[in-house]
Formats: sequence, structure tokens, C-alpha cells
Amino acid sequence: MDEEPETGSSAPSVAERSLEKALGLQIRTLRRQQDLSVADLASAAGISNGMLSKIENGGISPSLTTLQAISGVLQVPLSSLFASFEERQDCSFVPAGQGLTIDRRGTKVGHVYRLLGHVLRGDVAVEPYLIELSEDAAPYTSFRHSGVEFIHMLKGEMTYRHGSKSYALKGGDSLLFDSAAAHGPEELSGKEIAYLSIIIYPRSEL
Repeated sequence: MDEEPETGSSAPSVAERSLEKALGLQIRTLRRQQDLSVADLASAAGISNGMLSKIENGGISPSLTTLQAISGVLQVPLSSLFASFEERQDCSFVPAGQGLTIDRRGTKVGHVYRLLGHVLRGDVAVEPYLIELSEDAAPYTSFRHSGVEFIHMLKGEMTYRHGSKSYALKGGDSLLFDSAAAHGPEELSGKEIAYLSIIIYPRSEL
């Protein structure tokens, strides 16, 4: 069997989920939410305790009739039993030149932010911006927010300050930093500048 190609990322892999295990987990969760025992649900659904245990453990593929009986007892739509099996496939596509122009907290004159996408769900919020600084843009080094930020220079040159240190950046350079410290463009070249900024922070801090 051919091995799947690796991305080189150290992010944990996502385990394949079987439909049986996902159904079992969802049924067990709903049963417990309604304070029903295995015997209570099995009896009301007209199946044996052993069969319900196997279903909840993902050991068998229940028939549609059995699932309808279980959903009827739990008083939920049949489709809700499959909820935990639904793949998370959030995807945000932004055509060239169509990013949403926004006013971010602390945005200064000559600083244009274009939001290039958004993630709808999950524990982590990701905000990718295309930042463009005009020739007459003013330096500003007091941006502060939670999470981490990654910037990648696309065009122009500038000195970027983070905390007590400054970094000379030109096209192709990157910087990754804790964004709780004060940061921002410190010295500008007087020419147009463009860079990609990706801000990542826990969604619980929204």
C-alpha cells in the first residue's frame, strides 16, 4: 500500500473516523443527556441491551429501521445521529483584489488592511491580511493584541519593531512573533510597501 505524502508539518494527523463509531458516540451522548440507561433506550427502541451496547461502541452497522427507532425514542431527527460524523471543511476563497477592506483597531492613515479570508469554526481564530502602506504612510509601533502574528514582506522595505528590537525587512523576509508585545512599522522607505500578516489567537478570546 502506498504511503500518504507527508507535508513536513509537525501538526498531529487527523484520524479517520468510521461511521459506526461516530453514530455510537452520538447515540451514547444523546442518551446520557436525557438521563436514560442502556436498558431504558434499548427497551423503548425494541432492541436488546447487547445490541445497543455494540451500536454505541461502534461494533456493528445498525439498520435504518433500528436507527429510526432509536431517534424516535430520543425524540431527535434521524439526521442528528450523524452529526458527529460530518467533516469540518471550512474553506474561504478570496479572488485577487477582492479582499475585504477593514479598519482594524489602531489602523493609521496610509495603512490599508484587506482581510483575505476567515475560519468559521474551531478553537483557533485565523485572520490573514494583505497590508499596504502608501508612500506617505506614518510609522506606528503600538499595535498590541493576543496571540501570535506572522508577517511576510511582498514589496518594499521597512524597519519593523517588536518589543525592544527592530528588524530590517525587504521583499521575501518573514517575521513571527508574540503579538502581545507592542509592534508595528517603525521606519518606512517612502515608497509603497505591501506585506502579508497572519494573526492567530484562541477563539475563546474573541
